[in-house]
Amino acid sequence: MEIVKVITAKIVQQPNEKPAVRLKILINLYNLLKTPYCQFYVYMKLLNLAVDGKVTEYIIPSFKKIDSFLKDWKIGIPEQRELFLTVSNILKENKSMSKDSFKFLTNYLVTFNGEDANVLSEAKEEAVRAIVDFVRAPDVFQCDLLDFPAVGQLEKDAKYALLYQLLKIFLSQRLDAYIEYHTANSALLKSYGLVHEDCISKIGLMSLVDLSSDASGQIPYEVIRDTLRINDDEVELWVVKAITAKLIDCKMDQMNQVVVVSHHTDRVFGQHQWQTLRTKLASWRGNISNVISTIQANKVTEDGSQAAQGLVVR
Repeated sequence: MEIVKVITAKIVQQPNEKPAVRLKILINLYNLLKTPYCQFYVYMKLLNLAVDGKVTEYIIPSFKKIDSFLKDWKIGIPEQRELFLTVSNILKENKSMSKDSFKFLTNYLVTFNGEDANVLSEAKEEAVRAIVDFVRAPDVFQCDLLDFPAVGQLEKDAKYALLYQLLKIFLSQRLDAYIEYHTANSALLKSYGLVHEDCISKIGLMSLVDLSSDASGQIPYEVIRDTLRINDDEVELWVVKAITAKLIDCKMDQMNQVVVVSHHTDRVFGQHQWQTLRTKLASWRGNISNVISTIQANKVTEDGSQAAQGLVVR
């Protein structure tokens, strides 16, 4: 470990001088090592060098193997936090990878589950960033941030309580609640770089998904119109948007002016959703068992009938 520290310290001293070459040397060093923690140490130096030398494009492909790395390294919670946050920050600089950045940021926040208030406070700024990133992301419509203690601490925070309220609106309420919120807090939204029109588009789609959760599986056009505050001729355009975003599977019955939903994506996937899924699986298992039992019973009856016929012939 001491040798590794000496070598890496020399290599990262001048990150802007041939950074790609320095990165390659560190990669070769990483591949020579057998000790898991030494590998983790060098990998973190790789990430920092890539950032300082502005050559992160060389290291980003390795992020797909993070889960495998974690199994090999067997590092503790503090090291995991450092890794997840560093990776998230690197990906945040690449706009096309905002979704991946958000994923690693949530991984970081999860590591604070079960911690006391003092430790949770360390993640406060990242929890704020996670809320803003979620609301801003045009292609992220599901998350469990409300279940994270690191995010929950903001609910009664003097500075960030309103931001927590915004998250609750996006994950559990509809467009009308957001409109009311924006009227009272437009300056707050602007301070975080949130664009009202983009928020309207996202909460509109999430409101449509919420309508899809109705047990009947049918949404009248007029309900969509009133919920989204749109004209009659815009209803089908919004449904197509939701289909394109893979939020719902449905058919539009223009004759009866209803949308028939066969599947929808929940905004949150917590204990309630797991229980619903468990119930469905149990029901399917029961149906399959009944079908198998019926087939077996029919086969026994058929075999018995054939045997009886054989006796008659003889």
